[in-house]
Amino acid sequence: MKPTFNDYVALIYNRFDAFVQSSDASIKLGHPYVYQQQEMIVFFMWMQFKKIYEFKTQWHWLTQHSEALSVLNWDRVPHRTTLSRRYKSLSVVIQDFSAFLGRASEPLGEETKTKHLNEDQSLFKAEGSVWHQSDRQQGRIPEKLRHLDTDATWKKSGYHGWVYGYGIHLTTTQAGFPVLMEVETASFSEKDAIERKEDIILHHIKPDTLCGDDAYTQAMRIRKWAKQDVVLVTPALRWRKGKYAQAYRQFIKTQADIVTILKKRKTAIEPIFDLIAQLLGTNGKQKQLFRQGIENVRTHLGLGVLSLQIAMIANQIWAMPFRTISHIKGAFA
Repeated sequence: MKPTFNDYVALIYNRFDAFVQSSDASIKLGHPYVYQQQEMIVFFMWMQFKKIYEFKTQWHWLTQHSEALSVLNWDRVPHRTTLSRRYKSLSVVIQDFSAFLGRASEPLGEETKTKHLNEDQSLFKAEGSVWHQSDRQQGRIPEKLRHLDTDATWKKSGYHGWVYGYGIHLTTTQAGFPVLMEVETASFSEKDAIERKEDIILHHIKPDTLCGDDAYTQAMRIRKWAKQDVVLVTPALRWRKGKYAQAYRQFIKTQADIVTILKKRKTAIEPIFDLIAQLLGTNGKQKQLFRQGIENVRTHLGLGVLSLQIAMIANQIWAMPFRTISHIKGAFA
């Protein structure tokens, strides 16, 4: 027996209720809405799977599918401007809800254990035209350039070359279950992203290790985390000079468990970005998005991460392969 659309919706509502009951969430969520946050999450996730992105088109779809209102517990169809406004504001709730799921899902099995974590960034191309850096730096938009996302920035990826767009900074378990995320423009650094997450990692999740590529190598952070009994594992390719660098490099080369963690890093986290891209329906090598502007993109990519979490949680409950996403895609299609 496989989960149905109603099972996925019930799972989201159930987990969101637990999230709301947590003290931190109840303070952040504030006053109740006519259209509840969890209902908006389900609706926009539904629309994302159906690839219906225009708010006016979403409004028309709702007017033609009255049965959807009962699923969403709505007695009337929200105005398209309400949909647009709520979409932009939903990213913070999605990020916090996702972080809650990252910690609260540990009892489900080894795949969701946070003892050993991985960290990485993946880039997604902005929707529309590309704004060349020389023009962008001068704030000059060429006359014939149309449909331009002016929030996006440039960054070079080892896999995709130069990308004009955005990035997800993702923390996952060894099995790839998302635990924390930050969505920013492409040029936002790995150093700044991990700094934002640092308090939650050190004082709430408290893993034994967190593994990242060489971009996360920073001597002060490695020593600071060690004092909190968290080992920040990186290849340390550019950190070579000094007694601390030599001691650290010796440590990561001789500790069998650390060697294994480093070897498994790529297969642990990098395929997860491909799963998120598939859930979003992005096309092409650079994974082009379907939304413009940082506020919209944060919700867009956040829903992709959240969809993967819900899929993986359901896979654990229904004893399906942990990384399969075909069932949730079929249920919401």
